[in-house]
Amino acid sequence: MRVAATCRSLLAVLVLGIATSLPAQVPAERQRYPWAEKMLSALEHDFGVVARGADTRHRIEITNLYKEDVHIQQITTSCGCTAVRPSKDTLASLEKAYIEITMDTKKFLNEKNSSVTVVFDKPLYAEVRIPIKAYIRSDVVITPGGAEFGGVARGAEVERKIGISYAGRPEWKIRDIVNKNNHLAVRLQETNRANNRVSYDLFVTLKGTAPRGDFRDQITLVTDDSGNPQIPVMIDARIEDEFTVNPTVVDFGTLAPGAQVTKNIVVRGKKPFKVAKIENEMLANAMESKLPAEAKVVQIVPITLTAPADETTVTETLHITIEGSTEPIECKVFFKVAAKK
Repeated sequence: MRVAATCRSLLAVLVLGIATSLPAQVPAERQRYPWAEKMLSALEHDFGVVARGADTRHRIEITNLYKEDVHIQQITTSCGCTAVRPSKDTLASLEKAYIEITMDTKKFLNEKNSSVTVVFDKPLYAEVRIPIKAYIRSDVVITPGGAEFGGVARGAEVERKIGISYAGRPEWKIRDIVNKNNHLAVRLQETNRANNRVSYDLFVTLKGTAPRGDFRDQITLVTDDSGNPQIPVMIDARIEDEFTVNPTVVDFGTLAPGAQVTKNIVVRGKKPFKVAKIENEMLANAMESKLPAEAKVVQIVPITLTAPADETTVTETLHITIEGSTEPIECKVFFKVAAKK
């Protein structure tokens, strides 16, 4: 009765899904849960043919399609070759998350078949099994496993080098690189060819045009292998603003006409810097800022507001200019002016 009272709409979906999609005599361990499966962007994944040591990570998105909160109780794998990590375990209605699946290509070789099982316990119990497979080549090794850039300041250009080693045919070669991302530049340099071994250095450059946020993509090496000519290489980065400001909204609250209030804003950078100016045309006569003279990684800037004489509500944008930076950063200012009654 308790489940029916709290999850009536979802229970109806679940019962209908089971009634229309399952045979009458299905063993309990093979039971499917259509309501839960619908939340996942994919119900299987094939990494394809990959090099030994390659980074093999894939994200499957989960979207809560229901009014009730959804909770992931646990996620298990059937093989030590596979690891999994959820971005979060509780999703509100219409909220999205993901599970990141990784195949270990260093300890394991050849064909690997595994599965990931996602167990939900709220609003109802459900299990979703996701088959995972890959074929890990033993003749091609890449070190490191991909181009991992980590956090990169927006506008910066950064390069990573990846070593590619092959053992087998003396004439083996990489014929081409498939790169479909305009924010990446790639080049290849052969470094060794002797004793049936061939080595290359792959240089991957993340351009300054890359947009802010998570950057995930893949380039493909095309070899002269007749059976499996393609070798995928993962690219992973997080593009961040070089400078950040906190708070993003400076709330002065409700002020009496003519009142003065001082608030601090904190500007952070990746290296020492100076704040050149803080300005807003509409507040030019009402606001003053005391700019620190010394270059620091963290700058605390006091801003003093003198409330106008007239009653009003103000929401404006402050433009913060950093010395040597061509693009100002911004934060909002909010306040109300009201006479005391």
